[in-house]
Amino acid sequence: MSAGEDAVLLDNIMISDTRVLTGFLLSAAAGIPLGLFMGIKVYARAFLNPIVSVIGPLPAMSWIPLSMLWLGIDEQQKYAIVFMGCFESVLVYTIDATLRVDPVLILSARNLCAARKDVLRFVVFLGALPDIMSGLKVVLAIAWACVISAEMVGANSGLGFRIWRAKEWSDTGQVLVGMFCISVIVLMLDIVYRGIEKILLPWQQHHE
Repeated sequence: MSAGEDAVLLDNIMISDTRVLTGFLLSAAAGIPLGLFMGIKVYARAFLNPIVSVIGPLPAMSWIPLSMLWLGIDEQQKYAIVFMGCFESVLVYTIDATLRVDPVLILSARNLCAARKDVLRFVVFLGALPDIMSGLKVVLAIAWACVISAEMVGANSGLGFRIWRAKEWSDTGQVLVGMFCISVIVLMLDIVYRGIEKILLPWQQHHE
């Protein structure tokens, strides 16, 4: 590829990365607190589980037409697709992780007169954090699938757009380049993610 093509490819990579990370972080920021709340409060699960059950089965692709009607094909639409594709998974992983925290630990902390916020922060959240982090790794891959789908349907930039345009021109080489870039990016993000896990979960290293 020429220098100009390299620059365009790099721009598309950066655009897709931004869309993925923005939608992913927004879904985590919304899904983790709500998941902790639903994991702790039985009445919250009873009230919200039916809503989650209705929204959950809908694939990210099903939100694309509606999001295009509401948001057009601007960046907000891409963020919305990634968010909707990831939010339910983040929520479910967090609820399950919270429910798996040993209740004996929670009871022990309360018997030691720990404040409610300390029980939530140091017992429930930290106890659930390893499983939450494992779930987020899966969700990050889902985020990539969402953004590529959104870029193929309604976009004028990004790796998904580049792959789809190359497909229309029967340019197998460019399709393979786009696919290769996605694989490399996901691999690099996985390495970064492992580094973040080591920082957030230092006690886990003793069990490896």
